[in-house]
Amino acid sequence: MAPHKAPDSSRRSDRSRRAIYDAALALVGESGYRRTTIEGIAARAGVGKQTIYRWWPSKAAVLMEAFLDLAARAAEEANPQAGGGAEVDGAEYGIPDTGDLAADLKLVLRATVDELNDPLMEAPTRALTAEGIVDAKLGAEFVEKLLDPQLALYVTRLEAAKEAGQLRPDADPRIALELLIAPLTHRWLLRTLPLTHAYADTIVDYALGGLTPRP
Repeated sequence: MAPHKAPDSSRRSDRSRRAIYDAALALVGESGYRRTTIEGIAARAGVGKQTIYRWWPSKAAVLMEAFLDLAARAAEEANPQAGGGAEVDGAEYGIPDTGDLAADLKLVLRATVDELNDPLMEAPTRALTAEGIVDAKLGAEFVEKLLDPQLALYVTRLEAAKEAGQLRPDADPRIALELLIAPLTHRWLLRTLPLTHAYADTIVDYALGGLTPRP
């Protein structure tokens, strides 16, 4: 008779954690942040409330970790060469530097368009963004853990471009990246017009070329 094998508690914990992530993201997308509760997440995930409170101190902590995990998985899928080494905050990934700044920026903005249009990402991103506007603590955490590491990648690439003489010597990389990111965010938040690759390319052309005629 084969010896009895004890259940793998770490595997069970991983399954439960993944179920909680999925439940939290699904509920915040369906019902919004405020109507999502620990009880609802636990019921959807098929775990006890005490399991969630053992791992996280609050609903906000559950949702933030679930969203960061989702963002890391999306980045890993977009960067398969990185394998399993993805950092949760996205810091392991960089914007490519092929020497062609416009092409590199268009590549990353197109990927951002795809991410914002992905139903799995859009609903929780929109819910957490909206709640972060009225909940200063949640908004600050959202910026610190997700946005700032991503924006730092733009700063690094734009600094390299400036050193290569591809940007004005007095160009501020932080302001420059806002010229790229803000239009996408504005159109996405307000749903004014479709978010497309062509629009992303145009943003890059306008940001790098300016709007005034050149001699």
